[in-house]
Amino acid sequence: MSRLRPIFSLILVSLATLLISCGSANVAATPPSYTPLQIEKIQEYVPEIVTVQERSAELQKLIQNQDWINVGNFIHGPMTEVKLNMSYIVSNLLPEQQKEARKIVREMFNNLVKIDQAADEGNSRKALSAYNAAFADINQFLDLLPANTISN
Repeated sequence: MSRLRPIFSLILVSLATLLISCGSANVAATPPSYTPLQIEKIQEYVPEIVTVQERSAELQKLIQNQDWINVGNFIHGPMTEVKLNMSYIVSNLLPEQQKEARKIVREMFNNLVKIDQAADEGNSRKALSAYNAAFADINQFLDLLPANTISN
C-alpha cells in the first residue's frame, strides 16, 4: 500500500494539472466597435441621405400628379445619389452589418428601377408602391447606422 501512495498522488496531480490547463478563464470578448475614422466617413454621407429622405413627399406628389419627367429627374438625380452614398457607407459598417446593408442597397436600387418603369408606363399605382418600398429601404438602412452618426 505504501508503494501505491506516490503513484496515486502522481495520478491526482496529473489529473488536476490537466483539468486546470484545459479550463480557460471566461474572458468576455469586447464587441466590435467603430473607429473614429469609420464614424467620420459615415457622417460624411449621411446628411445627403437624410435630406432626400425628408424630400420624400416631393416625389410622392410628382407621382400622384403623374409628372413623369420630373419623377425621372428625381429618380436619376437625388435618389441615385442616395444609392451611391449608401454604397459608400457600407464598407465602413461593421462586418456583420455589411451583408444586410448591401441587401438593402440592392433592394432600394430595384425599387428605383420599378419607379422608373412605372413612370415609363404611366402607372401611378405601381410607382407609388415602389416609392413606398424605396423609402422604407432608406429608413431601414439608416437604422443600421450607429446612432451617433445621424443628427436630425
